[in-house]
Amino acid sequence: MKKEGDRDSGLGIRENKDNPSPESRTPNPEPRTPNPEPRTPMLEPNRQGEVWVFAEQEDGALHDVALELCGKARELADRLGVSTGAVLPGAGVGEMAKKLFAYGIDNVYLVDHPRLSHYQTLPYARALETLIGKHRPQIVIVGATAIGRDLAPRVASTLRAGLTADCTALDISDVTDPKTSVEHKNLLLQIRPAFGGNIIATIVNFDQWPQMATVREGVMPLKSPTNNRTGKVVEEKVEIDDTAMALKLIQRHVEKRKVNLKGARVIVAGGGGIGSRDNFKLIYDLAGAIGGAVGASRAAIDGGLIDKDHQVGQTGTTVRPALYIAVGISGAIQHRAGMEESAKIIAINTDRDAPIFSVAHYGIVGDYKQIIPMMIKAIKEKK
Repeated sequence: MKKEGDRDSGLGIRENKDNPSPESRTPNPEPRTPNPEPRTPMLEPNRQGEVWVFAEQEDGALHDVALELCGKARELADRLGVSTGAVLPGAGVGEMAKKLFAYGIDNVYLVDHPRLSHYQTLPYARALETLIGKHRPQIVIVGATAIGRDLAPRVASTLRAGLTADCTALDISDVTDPKTSVEHKNLLLQIRPAFGGNIIATIVNFDQWPQMATVREGVMPLKSPTNNRTGKVVEEKVEIDDTAMALKLIQRHVEKRKVNLKGARVIVAGGGGIGSRDNFKLIYDLAGAIGGAVGASRAAIDGGLIDKDHQVGQTGTTVRPALYIAVGISGAIQHRAGMEESAKIIAINTDRDAPIFSVAHYGIVGDYKQIIPMMIKAIKEKK
């Protein structure tokens, strides 16, 4: 039985005009949210673009990895038939351009601004993003330092560009896309270990340019400078307003490196096979006897036998000393990648099948606790 004021909906559902169902009510309009800020459009590939290096500097000195990358950029640019460029942000850093020219750079893009006197993510990223958008280089390589690892991903994300981290090699080659069978000429091959170092991956970037990569210090050899080489300084103006200065630097403390592995001509390195922190004294004794630095494998670091500053390998420091003595190091691929270009390698291990012997020029199978004292004795007698 229907009540007055009721009606059929036509679907067997009774509705009351005085108290309509929630479904029949006019919904309240949703509050409007402001339109999101438009994303930076991707840059079109520019095959005439330069090969760029981020010229990292601190306290008035260029970082070694920046100079190493200048040599690699020169090599890549010559293959592509284009110029090299370096972005040099900072305050009062113009004189560093001469050194960049000597190491193979043609054009230095100088961003001199008081707000760039010390590294901060936002202002440095704004400088690099602005110049990449303006000049459209085809390749940008950055040192995989603490600064580079902070800066490069932010820039790549803003520009919607591809980035490969911790490359161990860079090359130029034609690549055919397996999906479309389209051949892409002269792409940057970004080569790095993957899956714990068990494979070597070659990564390419067809269209999300610039092609960006970070490279660890010491991976690329430092080329000899040509001191009379000249280039062009391009002074750039980048607006760095208060929105980019999210942090205020109150005090700055820089801890000095405990060991300079990269500059050492002789390195004595201990691995997990050393067993304890006390046993590492023998490694220090041998290094002291021959005037070398003390290194270590990741296993020794992870085991708490020695500080991380001493780590040699893919996740540590890449070295090329005249003599490398590996003691109690099995020779995982990550460690070998950081020392196998040493001029002479001596390996000491109780396991005759240890992978370290595959890259050693001389191998000694035995207990290092017996071998090292004999080596120290022989060295002292010759002196």
